[in-house]
Amino acid sequence: MPNAILDPTGRAGAAAAPDLPALVLAPRRPAPAGLRLGLLNNTKHNAAELLADIGELLAADNGVTVTIAETKPNFAAPAPDDLIERFRRECDAVITGVGDCGSCSASAVADGILFERAGVPAAVICSDAFVVTADAMAGLRGAAGYAFIVTEHPVAVLDAEQVRQRAKRLAPEVIGMLTQAAGQ
Repeated sequence: MPNAILDPTGRAGAAAAPDLPALVLAPRRPAPAGLRLGLLNNTKHNAAELLADIGELLAADNGVTVTIAETKPNFAAPAPDDLIERFRRECDAVITGVGDCGSCSASAVADGILFERAGVPAAVICSDAFVVTADAMAGLRGAAGYAFIVTEHPVAVLDAEQVRQRAKRLAPEVIGMLTQAAGQ
């Protein structure tokens, strides 16, 4: 018998909440120039560094300005409403993650969906080892098929130079997800 997968939301076997409308992605700009960008790291080791490195690259290469860099109060729970609202007021788009374990991957996707529902385009970064968990959370949040950025697992053990190199590889995908290249 295969191992059971535990639902981190405590709603095992439940379908998406019936009161959640289908997710419509927040409107994207045609280009990144002038974009006010927020970074929300989830406390996982190297998350703040990876997001900061991506932010610096996007600022240097695309005219983006990082306006907020925050840390979630709890890596395994969705971002609180007041934090989502602050990002909504002060940012045009957000990068969040890094989903480098089961509960933080699910939570990062939940955050991305919350940002999208608040009208803020989101690029969520999860490691490839936890795609199933991230996809499951998207379905539970009424957003089956929600697109997020997948990077090699693990992120937590990388040294500073490896984090910079990873950021360089991810930056173009982040820009694509936060602009009209995302399918808008």
